[in-house]
Parts: sequence; C-alpha cells; structure tokens
Amino acid sequence: MRVLRSAFVLLLCLWLPAAASDHGLRALRIAQADTPRIDGTLDDPAWQGAPVYDNFHKHQPRDGNPPASTLRTTVQLLIDEHALVFAIRAWDTAPAALRGSLARRDKVGLEQDFIGVWIDPVGHGRAAQFVRINTAGVVSDGVYRADDDESDLGPDFPIETAVKPLPDGYSMEVRWPLSSLRFPYAGGRAWQLLVERSVPHAGGTLLLTAPLKTDALNQLAFLREIEGMGATVETVRDRRFVELRPELTLRAARDGVDGRRERGLRLEAGLEVNLRPRADWVFNGILNPDYSQIEVDQPVSAGASNIALSLPEKRGFFLESSDVLGLPLPAFYSRTVFDPQWGARATWRASHLDATAMSLRDEPGGLVLRGRPYATLEYVQPRRSTASLWRTRWHGDGLLLGAFVSQRDYHAFGRNDVLGLDGQWRGEDAEGAQRQAAFVAMHSRTTAGFDASEALARTPRREGGYLWTKFVHSSSDWWNEAVVEAIGPGFVNDNGFLPQAGIARLQLDLNRILGRQEALGLHEFEAHLGLHEIRTLGDRSGGQPGNEVVTREIRPGFWLAAPGQTRFWTQLGFDRQRARQGGRLHRTPALHAGVETVPLPWVSKIAAEVALGRQLDADADRVGPGGNVILDVGLRFPLPRGWALELDHHVNRAWVRGTLGQDAFSDTAWRWLAMLHFSPRDSLRVLAQNTWAARRDDGITQLEAWSDRQIHRSVLYRYRWRHGRTVSAGYVDDRMPLARSSTRALTVQWQWEI
Repeated sequence: MRVLRSAFVLLLCLWLPAAASDHGLRALRIAQADTPRIDGTLDDPAWQGAPVYDNFHKHQPRDGNPPASTLRTTVQLLIDEHALVFAIRAWDTAPAALRGSLARRDKVGLEQDFIGVWIDPVGHGRAAQFVRINTAGVVSDGVYRADDDESDLGPDFPIETAVKPLPDGYSMEVRWPLSSLRFPYAGGRAWQLLVERSVPHAGGTLLLTAPLKTDALNQLAFLREIEGMGATVETVRDRRFVELRPELTLRAARDGVDGRRERGLRLEAGLEVNLRPRADWVFNGILNPDYSQIEVDQPVSAGASNIALSLPEKRGFFLESSDVLGLPLPAFYSRTVFDPQWGARATWRASHLDATAMSLRDEPGGLVLRGRPYATLEYVQPRRSTASLWRTRWHGDGLLLGAFVSQRDYHAFGRNDVLGLDGQWRGEDAEGAQRQAAFVAMHSRTTAGFDASEALARTPRREGGYLWTKFVHSSSDWWNEAVVEAIGPGFVNDNGFLPQAGIARLQLDLNRILGRQEALGLHEFEAHLGLHEIRTLGDRSGGQPGNEVVTREIRPGFWLAAPGQTRFWTQLGFDRQRARQGGRLHRTPALHAGVETVPLPWVSKIAAEVALGRQLDADADRVGPGGNVILDVGLRFPLPRGWALELDHHVNRAWVRGTLGQDAFSDTAWRWLAMLHFSPRDSLRVLAQNTWAARRDDGITQLEAWSDRQIHRSVLYRYRWRHGRTVSAGYVDDRMPLARSSTRALTVQWQWEI
C-alpha cells in the first residue's frame, strides 16, 4: 500500500506541472489555519497539494528560445481569506554566481537575481501592481501603467517575503495582502498574473510566464489569467480595511544669513488615514503630514521647493489610485503640491468605469510655473492655496475615454480652472502590427497672476487651450511614434507641469528594427531617425509673432543591445535653436551618445550621456564650442555580518566656451551617496552634494560676471521594524557660501501603523 501511495504521489506531482503549464496558473483556496509560515522554506503541508506552474519563456536577450533546463523555475499560489501567497523555486547550477545584496527599497534591477510578480486585479490590461524581490530579500514595488508604458516605483505595498538559499538555487515565499489590491466590487474580469525571473550571470537572462514580444506596446499584453479566483473575490469584496498612520516629528533648526542666526524648535503631529469599506471604494486623508524625510535618495531641506518639484513622487497620499488618475504631467503633476496642511481623496472602481477626486490645502513656499515660448517663469507661492482635481474614465476593449476638472484656488487673489478630455485607442492588424492613438484636450481660465514685483495678484480673466495627440505603430520590423502638441499663449495649469506655452510642437521618431547581428555579437540593433520642431503661436497681448522656429532637430542614429546588459545609442544632431523672440536661429550641430552597462557583479550601473559640439548660450544669444556630460556610477559591496555597502556617484557638467579661451558659462554638479545597510530593515545614509555655476566674459556680449555655489551634506538613519512603522533621525547642512547663507537642521520622526 505504501508503494502504491508513493507511486500515486509521484504521478500526481508529474501531472500537475504539465496540467498547469497547459492551462495557466491555478490558485488553491485554503483555510486561514493552513496558511504557510513565510520563511522561504517550501515544506509546509499546504504547498504539497498546490498546483505547480513551470512554463517559463525566455524574453531577454531577445532570441525567443526556451529557457535553459538548468534554470528551471516553478510557481505555486495559495489564497486564504487575507492574502495571496506565492511559492517560487528557482534552480541554478551556479548558485555561487547569484547576484543579490542589501540595497535601498525600489533599487532591485536587472543586474540582480530576482523574482517579480505582476498582478492586474481589474483584468483590463491597463495597469498592474508589481513587486520584485532579490535574493537578499530587498523589495521593489509599484504600479505599471500600460497607457504610457511607465512604471511608478512610488507605492510601497505591505509585502511579506522570505528567501532561502539552496545548494542548487533558491526558494522564495511572498505574501501579498488582499487589502492592498484594488479591484471592482462586481462584474470585473478575471485577475491576470505575470511572474518573471532575472538571471544576470546567464547573459542577462529574463524569464517570463508568458511569451512576451519585444515589439509589444506594453508589458501587460500577455498576462495570464489566474484560475480559481472567482470565489475568493466574492468572499473578500465586502471586507473592510482601515489603516491609521500617525506620525510625530521633532525638528531643531538653525538658519544663518549675513552673520545673523536664528534658532527654532518645532514638534508636530500628523495623521494619514486609509479606509476601504468594500472592494470598489477607497478613501484617503492626511492631516499635517511631514514629508521632509520621505526622499531618502535626494537632499530635501525646509523650504527647498525648487528641489521638491523635480523629485519622484514618494508620498503615499498621491500614489493611491495612480492607475485611475493616469494623466500626463501637463494635465496633473502631484509635485506642484508642496506642503499640504490637509487633504482628502476618494476613489471608486467599477467593471468599466472608475473615478477619483481629491482636494488639498497647500502651504506657502511651493513653485508656480508659467510657461513662455523661450523661458519658464518661476514664482514662489506666497500664500495658502487649495488644489483640487476630479477625474473619471470609461474603459472598454481597446478604448478608453476620460474627463477631468482641475483647480488651483488662491482665494482673494484669483484662481486657475482647467477642464479636460482624454482618450486612447489600441488595435492590431491582420499581420500582427499594433497601433495606439491617444489625445488630451484642455481649456483653462485664469484670474490669478503675478505683478512686476512677482507678488501674487488678481488679474483680468484669460483663457487658453491645449491639445496633445500621439500615435504609435509597432511591428517586428518598425517602431514609429508621432506626437503633435499645441499650447495656447493663454493656457495655464498650476496643477500641472508646463514649462512652455504659446508653442506648437511636432515630434516624429522612426525606428527600423534590424534584430540580432550575429557577426557583431549584438542582441538587438535599431536604426533611428528623429525629426522634432517647435514653433511659436501668435500672441498679440504678449507681442509674440507666430510661426517662429524655436527648435528644429534632425537626428539620425542607431541603438544597440550587447552582452553585459549593455545598451548604446548615438545620434548626429543637425539642430537649430533660437534663444529669444526675434533672435537669430543658430546652428547647433553636435554629437549625442549614451551608454548603460553592468560589466561586473559589484557594479549596479554605469550610465553616461554626452553631447559635444556647438552649444547655445541662451543668455548671451550666441553659440560656442561646448557640451553636456552626465555620468552615473553605482556600486554594491557585500560586507561581513551580512551587511552591505551601496555607493552612488553622479557628475554632470554643461559648458559653452567664449572667445577668450575660457568657458563663458559653466554649470557643474556632483553627488556622492553612500548607504550602509545593516539589515533589510535599517540603514545609514550619507549624502554629499555640491553645485556651482558661473558666467565669465565671453569677449563679445560683456554680460555681467557672476558665480553661484551650493553645498549640501546630510546623514540619515532609518529603522523599519515592519511595514508602516519606522523611526528616522537625520541631520542636514545646507550652505550657500557666496550668499553667506546656511541652514542646519536635526530631525527625528516616528511613524507607525494601527
């Protein structure tokens, strides 16, 4: 009997992978008491009866061949009443070559061994929540939007993970709470899933549970249905989830200007509330949040709004329901909200409709951008304002239509109202070529402006329009993209990011895909031609003539992918640029090139971009020899006791030579970031950053010489003992030596989740 039982179990194990491989990944529903302990060891009884999926496909390097048998990978999925639980077994005949070390959250890339899980709980293939876990247990997570083929690494999900090294690879368990997954209450489509495995030491191999084509318009086109989810959705859709996240911030600061010093000590309390009464509704609220310690990778100082405007969004309130928002930067850019005093947001999802609405009170200190054809005017927001947005969408098979209303209310000093419509269509022809068309149309009405002294003031009402269209054609031989954008001179959107106005832009990019080049050892090769032009729109009130060329670019070039996760591109720029209204249209020919590579296991990234040739000095309205160079180098080193050291170096320099043998203008910056990781929960960050810019006599224009220098030093320690519960202590030293200005601040912050 024992022999028969063993034979039956063996046959069952052999049959399950094949059955699952033919029909997709099947989930097994279990009782809460049977949920495995998340320790990375797949010996819990629940895993013994869970279906196994092992049908992985090789996606990178581009060859379409089946994966090597030495890299066999299996996936199992359990569902209890609170979470999805994944088990991944990754075989590898060279376990010593696995690459994975402690790093910052959201810094898991293709240079590391990792497992990625992508879930689309709505089932429309327009967005997915994803998580990547490397072999050291470091997590990258976020939301991917298919509409713009972009990943947002801002959201942090309460994922519980564990990895177990094995003599022939590793095993992993991932617990994903259902409370962090967003789906309709009823009528929704089947949940979809994609699992990926990165194996950098095997020539940069990336394995997927679907045969994804590299010419696909987005990564969600080939997600597989999760079988066995129907009963689970009905069970959990009425469950209520409530999160309270209070925080306490103590800050001591000392400011100095021209020898005068001011000291301050401030203790503030804040609160974030997240409520999901049922599956299709989510409510979010914030009260006096402190975001000064949010940006771990960048310098953030009190009042440094010009820095905050350019930072990636990491504030949880704005990241909730980013898949529903789905608007480009000109329409809505959350970074225009500088320091919210309070905020409220609601999001609703149905099978074919969704909507979100938010309103926030923003404190003074943020930047207000008003675009012009040749410049971006920047004003400091001197008073409180209210930022509001309402957004709704209808989505069907291959078609999306949306509408939104945006408002920035400066109260007694006027306001800015924007009404917009947007849409997208996707289709495929008989030969398999894919097409995508999208548009955004907006109309603005503004009664808030700035006077000659740059003070906020109510102004006569002015209206303006905005139109953006994009068409993409993709096939195995071509990737072509055309963009047309027109921004009226009177168009203003203070809740969006709009550096230029009063212009029309045409952008055409043609890419001929030539595929593998065996003789050259290249994985991919593409020929490129870019045609870009910007012209002014006539503006009587501003005296701006129409049809004046601002920028014209003709750029032929090529792009290639090579071993060592190497990407290289170069373009010859036959460009022309105009610096000011009525000025000369200068010739600015230059060579443009860029490279990314990961040549060694302890290198996380080497990336460089360079432009050399004739450069435009906009202030002097002249052209001279010059360039722009950007270099990023990332290094990672394992240390004794399981610690790890992460180093990031950044250098950029732009310059234009004058006629006297020296740079007439130069702008230089460097940043050195070191992070010592003691465990996946706690780390110490040290950041040093210097920037300086200068103008000297160019021998022609005799512009006034000037120089500006900024110095930043900071130290931050952060300990996170579980998701939503952290304590951090940071010290910041910002100085502007030439202006004799300095700011030093010590901040201690506690955050916890109830």
